Amino acid sequence: MASKPVCEVTGGHSIPALGLAPRVPKSKSVEATAFAIKAGFRHIDTAFSYEVEEEVGQAIRSKIADGTVKREDVFLTTKLWCTCFRPELVRPYLEKSLKKLQMDYVDLYLLHYPVPMKPSEELFPVDEHGKSSLDTVDFCETWEVMEKCKDAGLVKSIGVSNFNHRQLERILNKPGLKHKPVCNQVECHPYLNQSKLLEYCKSKDIILVAYGALGTQRYKWVDPSSPVLLDDPVLGAMAKKHKRSPALIALRYQLQRGVLPLAQSFKENEITENLQVFEFQLSAEDMKVLDGMNRNFRYLPAEL
Repeated sequence: MASKPVCEVTGGHSIPALGLAPRVPKSKSVEATAFAIKAGFRHIDTAFSYEVEEEVGQAIRSKIADGTVKREDVFLTTKLWCTCFRPELVRPYLEKSLKKLQMDYVDLYLLHYPVPMKPSEELFPVDEHGKSSLDTVDFCETWEVMEKCKDAGLVKSIGVSNFNHRQLERILNKPGLKHKPVCNQVECHPYLNQSKLLEYCKSKDIILVAYGALGTQRYKWVDPSSPVLLDDPVLGAMAKKHKRSPALIALRYQLQRGVLPLAQSFKENEITENLQVFEFQLSAEDMKVLDGMNRNFRYLPAEL
């Protein structure tokens, strides 16, 4: 069963309700992405900074070659990294991503963070004091080139990631705005339900896409002492009630709020199981209980 489109983003262009973020060990990226497409995932999320665009592109092309999907069946997202925000760098770096993916276009292109950094071959350039080497470019100027990339057909839709409502307002109120952001991708899960930002995005017809929807795996930059979301007893009790896994409860919670979750796994049984999210419903009372889990806790605090 394929993940179902929930809304139109631009010109009849629909974004599937459940996505896969193959931000997994590089060696697993091709295998996990290819298996997910075979299983039914049609929304694949990657980024220049994840350094797996080549692997993701290879997996998609393999499933096109074997007849599983056509290119237009796959909704592919990638992102412009913060060291590439100067207007003259936007299109060249998009073209670098397209070359790595070996694609003519991507379906969605995002500004990865609202924090421009100085151009560098390093993903996280630092100054002589060891502090992040920030740039003075206005991301509204970056956005204008993103619009041109859309008009040129290199991307179907454009959006942002990790923006708060004030930063979104800066783009929405930009003089001469041609294409508004179709989505804002942020960390979002029951411990960080982003209810205010979600309400704001809905009021502006901007889709909220959730990364870390399952609380994230134990990356090297995630505090190992942080609570494990899927071990939470509230999720456990809800899972037992519905005879589903805690992961499915966390994903279903997002869908019923109008949030598009990205599931992150490279294990075949988990990838297959996550597609069961369309097979059951949570009650209003269930949703209220899950809302009560919010503690404004971030697994991935931005420290740019």
